[in-house]
Amino acid sequence: MADETGIPAWMTQGTGGCQCLAVGRTRRESAIKRTLSGLSRVALSSVFSEQIAARSGLLQKTDPRAKTAGLFFLLLITSLVFNLYVLLAFSVLTLVLAGASDIPLWFFIKRVWLFIPIFAGIIALPSIFNVVRPGTAFWTIWDFGGEVNIGPWSLGTSLAITYQGIEGAARLVLRVATTVSLAVLLALTTRWANLLKALRVFRVPRIFILILSMTYRYIFLLLNMSADMFTARASRMVGPSSPREDRRFVASSMGTLLGKSHALSDEVYSAMVSRGYNGEPVSTHTFRMRGLDWVWLATSVLIGVVAIGGDRLLG
Repeated sequence: MADETGIPAWMTQGTGGCQCLAVGRTRRESAIKRTLSGLSRVALSSVFSEQIAARSGLLQKTDPRAKTAGLFFLLLITSLVFNLYVLLAFSVLTLVLAGASDIPLWFFIKRVWLFIPIFAGIIALPSIFNVVRPGTAFWTIWDFGGEVNIGPWSLGTSLAITYQGIEGAARLVLRVATTVSLAVLLALTTRWANLLKALRVFRVPRIFILILSMTYRYIFLLLNMSADMFTARASRMVGPSSPREDRRFVASSMGTLLGKSHALSDEVYSAMVSRGYNGEPVSTHTFRMRGLDWVWLATSVLIGVVAIGGDRLLG
């Protein structure tokens, strides 16, 4: 029997059981849903990066050749300076450049500080202890009461965090964060085709440019193929799947994706060649040095000279 709305009666009746979820327990999100969400975030991030490169900020207005040369020069200076205050000033400079280039600061900080610098800090963590880097004790964690030896190695009379260890770890983290920030600034404010074309101006080998170009195009093809596979799987599921089924599907999808990617690589390259690709990056943007570009180069050199001088002066 159907009611006046035309909906069968059995579809409006309850099951008779408790429809509530157990208190304190939440439904587990499937691996397929998490994978789809991750693929969507990657795609949105790439689109947002292209939107940033199209803005009218300071670095976006700069000629790609001048911008690449200036940022690489600053990156070289960053690897040469030693003083913590100079490195900190370079880190602040990257934030100023990000703000002047109309890049959201929180978005920039997340891309820079939440990945490589934290990993570098974890690597540098053992060096803050006196057993790795002897020096003046900042905080004595454990006093052994005498010298402790492990075979030919001496652990000293205590376990402590040293000033020299903290300074060395901070220097490593700041240097890594600054270099990553400069690289991210270049990638975010330059369209990919223009960046490859600028690299060829500086005589970067053509095979290297070819690999970068193919990788960039191929990543999005793989993302699209993966999203299609997981969407097809999700659209055929009536109810939640078990963790075992999710793992089996992910494993089989990896094998299938590998086979498809191997076949697709030849097709992608053939399509590029058939459209006139010869290894040289092609861009509709015409490079032309203007007053702003020369000012940027002169400013980069001036900053580098001041940083080297300040590093020598401060020690």
